[in-house]
Amino acid sequence: MTKRLSRRAFLEYGAAAALSSWPTALALAQEAAASSRRVPSKPFRIYAITFRGKTDVEKGFEDYFASRKVPVQITYRDMNRDSSRMPRFIQEIRTTRPDLIYTWGTTVTLGVVGPFDAADQSEYITDIPVVFTLVASPTLAKIVSEKESAVKRKVTGVVHVAPIDAQIKAMAAYRPFDTLGVLYTPTEQNSVVVLDAIRKLGRTIGFDTVSRTFRLDANRKVTADGAADLVRELKDAKAQWLYLPPDSFLGTLAQDVIIPTAMEIGLPTFASTEQLMQAGALSGLVSRYYSVGQFTAHKAEQILVDHVPPSAIPIEPLKRFSYQIRMSAAEKLHLPPPLPMLGYAELISDAPVAQ
Repeated sequence: MTKRLSRRAFLEYGAAAALSSWPTALALAQEAAASSRRVPSKPFRIYAITFRGKTDVEKGFEDYFASRKVPVQITYRDMNRDSSRMPRFIQEIRTTRPDLIYTWGTTVTLGVVGPFDAADQSEYITDIPVVFTLVASPTLAKIVSEKESAVKRKVTGVVHVAPIDAQIKAMAAYRPFDTLGVLYTPTEQNSVVVLDAIRKLGRTIGFDTVSRTFRLDANRKVTADGAADLVRELKDAKAQWLYLPPDSFLGTLAQDVIIPTAMEIGLPTFASTEQLMQAGALSGLVSRYYSVGQFTAHKAEQILVDHVPPSAIPIEPLKRFSYQIRMSAAEKLHLPPPLPMLGYAELISDAPVAQ
């Protein structure tokens, strides 16, 4: 028998742990400004690969360099959710030899650097510094190894999601549950590793996990067919929350299909990212995309200007997360937040943001 994860368990864990306020990227930048450095007038060349076009992450990335007066020339390439484009990007990188590579998300990052334990590294980029962003779990995805003895890669970056245990306990603080539902894309490695982490945590602290995957067509391309039915299946499987993982394909359906269906059947949704929260989720523990972009640029600056080896720069999330609650969704679901939560949550009263 599973043990219901309660508000009390969350409060004992400490809401403050989930909403910690360590220095942000801007604070780090200000600290770095105290030291005098010579920034070359010739722009640093950055080759940036996005997964689904430019986002607020890239805006924060660009604005950081502008505010720091670091000259950069950024060449953008978009995968547009199509991994078959990656070989062309790799060839262009080898031909142009940029100073640094920027990668958006787990799929793009693995396409550029490959798993750290890949037997053949020749198809990947190993000799140019890489800074990734929007990666949920770089160790579980094998972008980097946890072992100290592992070969140091020319890779660093920013994790954009709050720790899984903090997210789970944030859900329980709002509404205790026995069963958590997860909808995800089986071809997106970031979603797969997050689901594995949730299942492991559930076995440890006492809740069941039920999951459904988006369907694939004959060419193993993910399809939106039957997406609403998958949400209903999770409700029928006794899910009391629908967890929305950092899944790019899910993000394309969240506002128009996934969240409206969940609302219709009375299933509350919890967002792992700002994009999913903006799509209309009831609540979420998220980091701002713009701030993630700035923090990513700070790490790039350390490599380009300060000549710090990427392997010596910590891979880490932002130090501040926002626990957000959409009050209109809470009203429609008849799930008002507990009174203690009003002391630290950010209450959102606006409509979902068009994606």
